[in-house]
Amino acid sequence: MKKIVGMIPARKESTRFRNKPLSSICGKPMVYWVWKHSKEVTRFEEVYIATDSDEIKEIAEGFGAKVIMTSSDCETATERLYEFSQQVPADLYVMINGDEPLIMAEDIVKCIPETLPADGFYVSNLMTDFSNPVEVVDPTNLKIVTNKDGICLFISRSPIPFPKGNMDYVYQKFVGVGAFTPQALEYYHNTPRGPIEKIEENDSFRFIENRKDCYYINAHCKTLSVDTPKDRVQVEIYMQKMGLDK
Repeated sequence: MKKIVGMIPARKESTRFRNKPLSSICGKPMVYWVWKHSKEVTRFEEVYIATDSDEIKEIAEGFGAKVIMTSSDCETATERLYEFSQQVPADLYVMINGDEPLIMAEDIVKCIPETLPADGFYVSNLMTDFSNPVEVVDPTNLKIVTNKDGICLFISRSPIPFPKGNMDYVYQKFVGVGAFTPQALEYYHNTPRGPIEKIEENDSFRFIENRKDCYYINAHCKTLSVDTPKDRVQVEIYMQKMGLDK
């Protein structure tokens, strides 16, 4: 691959947590920590923040980030990535969600393949094991089920698979880092949302419902996506405890 770029979507409006990318964690906006860790990925030619907010743009440029303005009409992060891809050419785009401040460079790279398929179509995402059984029944956490080759079969906010046969199973949860080729983004953009995507509200179903391979790779990483102000506090406590607040 000749050119790999990282992109961090940062939307100001959020139904559960308004202006989330700029919420303070250890004295810096959350999106700063995502950008800092993404900049440590040596395989990236560059890292950009893609936003529809002038305020986020100004603050991000203030700490040294490159910013691409995108439309406020983007309904999903992947649609924002597609719009970004129309302005910044690359062979592979890695999207790091702006609410994943604990994700590290050594984890981010795990979604990057060594080579791309001959047809140029590639989509992958990260997942990790649940460490707390209580999180499995929490509907804010997406549960991932793959086949033996790592191709996603289904994603749900419900605990899947259901442990009817036995309890010997480690559940995996969604991690907001994914890789897309331009061909995959074109397919996403030109394909209408299916009924399951509308119900579960997860971008991966654009591919899964249409029998397009979508790989989920277990990064075995520590992560906590910030969906609420309470999550922000938990992340801050963890970063201070582990000395990651510098």
